[in-house]
Amino acid sequence: MEDSNSVIVQNVTKTFRIYHEKRNSIYEYVASILDRQKAVDELSVLRDVSFSVKKGEMLGIIGFNGSGKTTLLKIIGRIYHPDKGSVITNGKVTPFLELGTGFNGELTAKDNIIIYGVILGFTKKEIKEKIESIAKFAEVERFLDTKLKNFSSGMNARLAFATAIQVNPDILLVDEVLSVGDISFQEKSFNTFMDFKKRGKTIIFVSHALDQMRDICDKILWVHDGIIKSYGNPSTVIDEYKQFASTRDKL
Repeated sequence: MEDSNSVIVQNVTKTFRIYHEKRNSIYEYVASILDRQKAVDELSVLRDVSFSVKKGEMLGIIGFNGSGKTTLLKIIGRIYHPDKGSVITNGKVTPFLELGTGFNGELTAKDNIIIYGVILGFTKKEIKEKIESIAKFAEVERFLDTKLKNFSSGMNARLAFATAIQVNPDILLVDEVLSVGDISFQEKSFNTFMDFKKRGKTIIFVSHALDQMRDICDKILWVHDGIIKSYGNPSTVIDEYKQFASTRDKL
């Protein structure tokens, strides 16, 4: 892998199998084997996708819902494995996807910070030392001893985000995280990611905020129906996407 590249995606293909029928008996199981076409559909989510991202670049991924954007992030983050192709990463990867996975509503915010921090790779001692700064960033200082089930969804998301940003990755994978919380918290989140970028971190993120992406991204990747429709200059790709979307809406 070239030292200048942070991520290389080569000919990645991903297909999911969708089972339509629940089998409750031996007869139904045998029947499903004899009639596989009826019981299972194959959904091709990504098809022969290839691109590379240089160190310190911010790559924005755009496309309609269901086009394969989040699946692509999960493959880069090793959450999913491609059926074909490969992904090479140069450095520590941290996915900001499905924030709060592992949170327990019956435990306090403080306990959840510790558990989530350990999931992210911190030692118990390390994450305990960060509790106060996490609570301050999430704006939940007064609720550290409150059970998470009593938090609003916004408070929950802020706490997860504030814990996740304590990591020091080389590559960040972000899926619509910048829409978490109210306007002031979104601005604080945005500034945090721009600080990561200033420190030379590679950021790959999915968003529908096209104007924002035009201003801050080094490149844009447009994914449509599992393939790369366009890749390169942010203004060029976004304009192509907007034109395509307006044409599509008129059909």
